[in-house]
Amino acid sequence: MSVRTALPGTSRAPAAARRFVRAALTEWTATAGPVPGGRADRLDGPVAESLADDADVVVSELVTNAVVHAGTPVDLVCRIAPCAAQEAAGVPDDAPALVVEVTDHHPARPVHDAHGGQRADREAEFGRGLQLVATLCESWGVTYRTGSKTVWARLPVHAPPAAREARADTEEAPEPTRHATAPDASRPARTDDDGWDSRGALGFLAEASDLLAGQLDEDMVAGLAGQLLVPRLADWCAVWLHGDDGRGAAPRLARVWHSSEDRRDELRRALEKDPPRRAVLPAEAPVPVAWPDDGSGEAPGSALCCRLVAGGRELGTLVLGRAGTGGFPAEAVALLRDFSRRVALAVGAARQYTRQATISRILQRGLLPSSVAEVPGVETALIYEPRDNSLAGGDFYDVFPAGDSRWCFALGDVCGKGPEAAVVTGLARPWLRLLAREGRPVAEVLDRLNRALIEDALEAADSAARAVAASGVPGLAEASDASPARFLSLLYGELVPCADGIRCTLACAGHPLPLLLDTEGGVRPAAGSQVLLGIVDDAAYRSESFVLGAGETLLCVTDGVTERRSGSRQFDDADGLSRALADCAGLDAHMIADRIRRQVHAYADLPPDDDLALLVLRAT
Repeated sequence: MSVRTALPGTSRAPAAARRFVRAALTEWTATAGPVPGGRADRLDGPVAESLADDADVVVSELVTNAVVHAGTPVDLVCRIAPCAAQEAAGVPDDAPALVVEVTDHHPARPVHDAHGGQRADREAEFGRGLQLVATLCESWGVTYRTGSKTVWARLPVHAPPAAREARADTEEAPEPTRHATAPDASRPARTDDDGWDSRGALGFLAEASDLLAGQLDEDMVAGLAGQLLVPRLADWCAVWLHGDDGRGAAPRLARVWHSSEDRRDELRRALEKDPPRRAVLPAEAPVPVAWPDDGSGEAPGSALCCRLVAGGRELGTLVLGRAGTGGFPAEAVALLRDFSRRVALAVGAARQYTRQATISRILQRGLLPSSVAEVPGVETALIYEPRDNSLAGGDFYDVFPAGDSRWCFALGDVCGKGPEAAVVTGLARPWLRLLAREGRPVAEVLDRLNRALIEDALEAADSAARAVAASGVPGLAEASDASPARFLSLLYGELVPCADGIRCTLACAGHPLPLLLDTEGGVRPAAGSQVLLGIVDDAAYRSESFVLGAGETLLCVTDGVTERRSGSRQFDDADGLSRALADCAGLDAHMIADRIRRQVHAYADLPPDDDLALLVLRAT
């Protein structure tokens, strides 16, 4: 008995998953045969209903976790049988159980759980959903593969009474009595006679390089290191990370991984009492260290410690242990040396990315206003979602007072991404404010901004040409000619209170047209389209004026809304945005903005691949 389905990475996925599992259990209940597993019990009556209740909770938590934290489509497998992963982990197969497997396609995003894997200060953010899963299940765990991550859970067909009581009080859920993390089905549990010939070692190192490459979080690197080493090479593993400067602050125990996950906390406490001493460790080779006393009474085994060094800087320490008297074979020690180098390089790359991202966030704070001005008689709602959840992208916005009872607003989109787009944003927004506060009309503001962009681009090209000529480097001139031009689409307007409402004067330069929603539900464009800024030197821009009456709404968006794709279709095909706005008649500005945003997100299964900005102005 096994079924599978694919679910979109949206908020609709958990409900669809619950319906899917309920339907599967209903179908299996109607089956006349016995439950697999060698026992005569049938999946019927109270057993099926009780199992379905638990399955609802478990599949909802697992799918929600995958959708929220991975953001990709989800594969769901549901079966009544022990799976290969649990068999490899030593889970007995004499009793039938419902196995649920949820696979996402972003293995770099960790499973967030208050138990073990994440730092304590993140517990409040991610909640205790997986603790509830652990309480209801016999066992659960995570399997990392190249390009995917699977979280599996095994529910007993005959749930113990304790699970019934635990589901009624999730806040006081006890720790799971069994919580085994399964290795990959292709990664069998370690035995004392494991052989690490050259082919096996190369395959292991290739897999490690593939999983560690491109990781952007040092804690995730530490977690993957443990997943790769346990149980293939060791019974437990710990990764200490030093401060970014390699000195001063005490090392931090970033991750502890144990083949028996219910012993992880005791091992962590034992390791924290005696952190490795960097001064006595050699730079490269793994060295034996004392076996930690975790209070379990287990006979001491063999433990190795290896420094993580990259670029001449010490980044951390890797410690792992192997139970029994056999110790680590020489081949495993050599393999650990090569593996630790890869872990160190991955930690170094993640830290470099973090430093660059921090610098970018600090610099980008100046690209967006710290607040949006309140306009008398106008209800304002703004939604800004940069691509990949970065702080600022190619889209920008502004609403500010311009003096003399005037307020101005702008919504722009720079042609390009990254630093080049940030340069244009950093030029355009201050120029807009300066020109507006000088009292210049809307059309003249665009004329002057257009000329400023073109002049700035010419000066930058001329400066680059002089630098190339002075360097005398062959081929550099052709490379400098490929620098992107500074084009900008912009919707800019001015608001002035008047006797009939709000007089709005605006101009649209290569931007999605603003839409006006009247009190009867009619929608029409509020301006005509004109050429992009930064293209034509002598472009003469014009403005249009109208009165925004009480209850009327002006919707301004960037192309992240209108060009949101689902296959070959776009959100604004066949006036899709106009129809969506017409359905918002009678709503306030914030409700309109939120409804449009939700429709844009729901238009396709994948997350938006462009910056998204909406500005709603509604006269009150």
